[in-house]
Amino acid sequence: MGTPVDPVPGVVRRALAEASDSPGYPLTAGSPALREAITGWVARECEAALGFGVLPTIGSKELVAWLPTLLGVGPGGTVVIPEIGYPTYEVGGRLAGAEVVRSDGLVPGGLVWINSPSNPTGRVLSKTRLREIVAWARSTGAVVASDECYLSLGWSGEVPSILSVCDGDFTNVLAVHSLSKRSNLAGYRAGFVAGDAELVRELLEVRKHAGMIVPAPVQAAMIAGLGDEAHVAEQRERYRARREVLWAAVTKAGFTVEGSEAGLFLWITRGRECWSEVDWFAERGILVSAGSVYGPAGESYVRLALTETDERVKAVGERL
Repeated sequence: MGTPVDPVPGVVRRALAEASDSPGYPLTAGSPALREAITGWVARECEAALGFGVLPTIGSKELVAWLPTLLGVGPGGTVVIPEIGYPTYEVGGRLAGAEVVRSDGLVPGGLVWINSPSNPTGRVLSKTRLREIVAWARSTGAVVASDECYLSLGWSGEVPSILSVCDGDFTNVLAVHSLSKRSNLAGYRAGFVAGDAELVRELLEVRKHAGMIVPAPVQAAMIAGLGDEAHVAEQRERYRARREVLWAAVTKAGFTVEGSEAGLFLWITRGRECWSEVDWFAERGILVSAGSVYGPAGESYVRLALTETDERVKAVGERL
């Protein structure tokens, strides 16, 4: 499972507790302090010039699932999703009644999802590739949504945000982020979207009426989490150590690790059918995800998560 198991940082927990007396309705747009915190974080960590809009979301998964609907990409429209990717991209398109097309190429669509760093493959798109995607989207009128939830967890080389290649013009570009992985806040449902200010305004108007509001205490917790990078560095080192143990174990067992340049997963293969590999791991008391869950192109892979305790990660190494 890709769910965090380590403690929520103290600075975040304190902010949540101090904001717990929140009897009134929170702002769908986020408090002024939260919008300022998100804007500052995006400018720093995504290397984005100012001029983008920001909007908090109830985690990133709800936005992924509902973005086609919120943008009006419905029947007769097309949602393009990665060849191998998070299943909710497809679910969101189907919920909206749109046609869903799997492609890593530049295929026309009302909404085009990219995911860098990728879940499950851990591959990272270069700035050159991101520039190509942005230029193409503007020439065709497509909206590009870049799922960047693992941006803070790079293991080798640069991990750029799509916002870093926009040169201050964010037209038709959205970047989706989450505090679930960087701050162990999966239980808080804390995410946000940044990019094209006009699109963000449109999303805000619909979300106001749909009741898609981040609770005020969670907004306060997000401010604390975005303002502190020390806990992110500490958590990254935990994952780095677990990654090294698991990488050594699976390669010794005959698997090849592909991609896995960033994020919380090892994308591994021995060239065998994925469900037989799931059984092979299960016989050793280890649960992994079948690659075909993420698309037909993943049928000879399995996904191994770094999100287990040190004790359990050590046990995986011993069992393999």
